[in-house]
Amino acid sequence: MSHFLSVHKHINFMHLLSKKIVLILPFFLIFINLHAQIEKPPVYLGCENENIQDIENCFNSKLEAAIFKKFQEPEIVKQENYKGVLKVVFLVTKKGKFEVLYINAMYPELEEEARRVFNNLPTIEPATYNGRPIDQRYIFPISIPLIETPEVIVEQNNTTFPIVISPKTNEKSIPTTTSIIQVESNKDTLDYRNSSLFPEFKSELNIPFTHQQYDEIVYYLDRGKNTHTASKPYLFNEIRPYVDLEEKRNTILKDKKSWAGRKLWNEHLFLVKGKNYWFTTNLVWDLQMGKDNSDVDYTYNNGRGIQIQGALGRKFSFSTSFYESQGRFAEYINKENRLRNPVIGASGIVLGRGKAKSFKEGGFDYPVAEAYLSYTPNEFFNFQFGNGKNFIGDGYRSFFLSDVASPYPFFKISTSFWKIKYTNLWMWMDDIRKLSSDDNLNLRKYVAIHHLSWNVTKKLNIGLFESVITNHNSYDGFDISFFNPIIFYRAVEYSNGGDHTGNVQVGLNTKYRLNDNISFYNQVLIDELTVSEVFGGNGYWGNKFALQVGAKYYNAFKVENLMLQGEFNWARPYTFSHGTVELNSAHYNQAISHLWGGNFWETIGIARYSKDRWFANAKIIVGKKGFDFEGSDVSYGGDIYRTYNNRFSDTGNSVSQGNTTNIFIGDLQAGYILNPTTNLQIFGGFTYRSFTPSQSGNIVTNDNTTWVTFGVKSSLFNWYFDF
Repeated sequence: MSHFLSVHKHINFMHLLSKKIVLILPFFLIFINLHAQIEKPPVYLGCENENIQDIENCFNSKLEAAIFKKFQEPEIVKQENYKGVLKVVFLVTKKGKFEVLYINAMYPELEEEARRVFNNLPTIEPATYNGRPIDQRYIFPISIPLIETPEVIVEQNNTTFPIVISPKTNEKSIPTTTSIIQVESNKDTLDYRNSSLFPEFKSELNIPFTHQQYDEIVYYLDRGKNTHTASKPYLFNEIRPYVDLEEKRNTILKDKKSWAGRKLWNEHLFLVKGKNYWFTTNLVWDLQMGKDNSDVDYTYNNGRGIQIQGALGRKFSFSTSFYESQGRFAEYINKENRLRNPVIGASGIVLGRGKAKSFKEGGFDYPVAEAYLSYTPNEFFNFQFGNGKNFIGDGYRSFFLSDVASPYPFFKISTSFWKIKYTNLWMWMDDIRKLSSDDNLNLRKYVAIHHLSWNVTKKLNIGLFESVITNHNSYDGFDISFFNPIIFYRAVEYSNGGDHTGNVQVGLNTKYRLNDNISFYNQVLIDELTVSEVFGGNGYWGNKFALQVGAKYYNAFKVENLMLQGEFNWARPYTFSHGTVELNSAHYNQAISHLWGGNFWETIGIARYSKDRWFANAKIIVGKKGFDFEGSDVSYGGDIYRTYNNRFSDTGNSVSQGNTTNIFIGDLQAGYILNPTTNLQIFGGFTYRSFTPSQSGNIVTNDNTTWVTFGVKSSLFNWYFDF
């Protein structure tokens, strides 16, 4: 009878799951267009009789000749002996007219002259897409003075092609690469006064890590040679040889003449540039309103912050940001935030952000500060010291190191040579449970990580991972041996006393690029393993490991800018936990790898689409996790804050054992980028979550959530609510 009930529950769950997938599936299908895409460039006057493959080159030549013939350098530019680049972002409209979108110029006189020239260009035959007239964007850089060789940049299908024209000979040469690499001096100093409005693109700053932006960047890295994609975040200068982010930015800038218009839609709020330095200041926001199906009147987040970034010389960059926020979220998130209590010096934790105190009715008041220094002395090394997050992996999740927890102090050395990228990371983390401290102070934890990425072939990358976690009770700070960047941590831990002094994990990740659009990736993490028991088939508790496999498909089904991703994650019971709870894989009462902890499996499907400033994301997660039963001290291996010494059994353990819970999450978001400088966007989102445990209680509760939210935010980090 019990077997029949179990099967009956499984059938009901699968029936319910199939209905939910049917409801969510149309959100994926709206992205897919299976029709062939045929695009024809604009036809300039005099190019009507050219062959189709020569029309674009003819358009470039005729346009360049017309502009250089009409353009007159303003007197003030000549008098001050200015040398620089004037960039014009323009549109050939579907009616064949030239429309200026944005001009990046040092002098107002240069902007006026460029606008005059483009306003006097003739009407031409517009670009077509599948036979229909369309708008087409272009970038035209004009080198000042005009006697220098200009470079014309055409934005076509989101790929930037440089075409060099000599004004004297009008001879044309098309480089063999589709990336633009600006040739610069090897001097350690740089005069930023004549540089662009976005100097961060040529700095040692990190590109803010969001999956939306990085999926696009990885597409270009995968098309390059000898690139490494697992260790994140990336430096702006690190990815410049593979994609020119500044030129991509220029294509979506709006033509705003007023100071307020430029600051709202295009630029930094404040930018100061000197001969050998620059810095920017921006206001950042996270203002949201919403409603879930609980008794709470509404959900909200009121986040305000400031971000300051800059550089001193070419090798040293810095960034700092501070947020002051108050929020109340969907009830399942509020409940999880409160379950992290009691904590030292706070009334709860806002997951992914930090400690919080109570705010009004059911809300949280939580400040967040992040900052780092970045120094690149030569082509081999980058050093960073700061307070923030890191991520190691090619998937949406990571079993090595994820960015799901709160920020932490870190020191990182990135070394690149030959086909190798080697990352050394030392992190200072905290156990903030009151029961872990005798003096009401955070219990300090120390985490050291090695990750070696090796491009075995042009298509295959292999990564080796190793980490060790210790705490203040094991060592008085980091053991000096753990600062050795090339030592094996397991040997050090064993020689210093074994498992009770530290927690060592090792892992392997691979990535295979099938072609320019499709790649496969995986991770295998071993927390603990008894070789003789691996193939025993008896469910030995000490075989603690996790597995990830996934794939990404760019420009899916020939739909430009559509990315599809599938991922499967699986973790055995007791993975990431430890006999000494303070040595678990956690920080600020949150997991530092997969936010589900251990004892689960999940399947993830993701679709992302973007067009100009518009974007849309859809995500489906189906999984099963085993929780502990309320009122019992027995650990079934899912809660990493329980010691595995109180385990369910030495043998007979299986994934999702205990209070087995079926989890389904469907999420859809869409929006429009207001200002790309801080990724300020207006957005709306819908989330459905089904959480069905076999035994419902006060902590693990049977719950169905629908949550609608909308707002304006500076999307500069990932924030995970999919648990």
